[in-house]
Amino acid sequence: MKQDTGYKTRQKEKLLDYLINNSGRHTNVQEISAFLMSEGTPVGTATIYRQLDRLVDSGVVRRYNFDGKTGACYQYIGNSGRCHEHFHLKCTSCGQLIHLDCGRLSDISRHIAEHHGFFIDPSKTVFYGICPECRNSENKQP
Repeated sequence: MKQDTGYKTRQKEKLLDYLINNSGRHTNVQEISAFLMSEGTPVGTATIYRQLDRLVDSGVVRRYNFDGKTGACYQYIGNSGRCHEHFHLKCTSCGQLIHLDCGRLSDISRHIAEHHGFFIDPSKTVFYGICPECRNSENKQP
């Protein structure tokens, strides 16, 4: 039986480094694959998905499946679990996903729980619309 040469370990390290270095945003398998390819460490998408599933299961990466139309995106959250605490905005023009820490939405969530007995999961709550950059670029077009 052939011994593991460490190649897969380097792949895993590079994938995790990429996620950590991009922890302020969501990324997808295609972006991860392109990064690994540019680093000279090409990895098949099935392998990337498998590794991401392991990281999700371990709780250091969060998977987002928002609209059922686009593929999942991922974000490194470490051990903080911080992404469970806020809502998200998704631009229907460029696809950008924005974290939204807003006290008013927390008040709405609390109101719904207290008065309607329904508990909202903010990490899965997404408001769709147009981001400021897309709105500004649309307004600049002739």
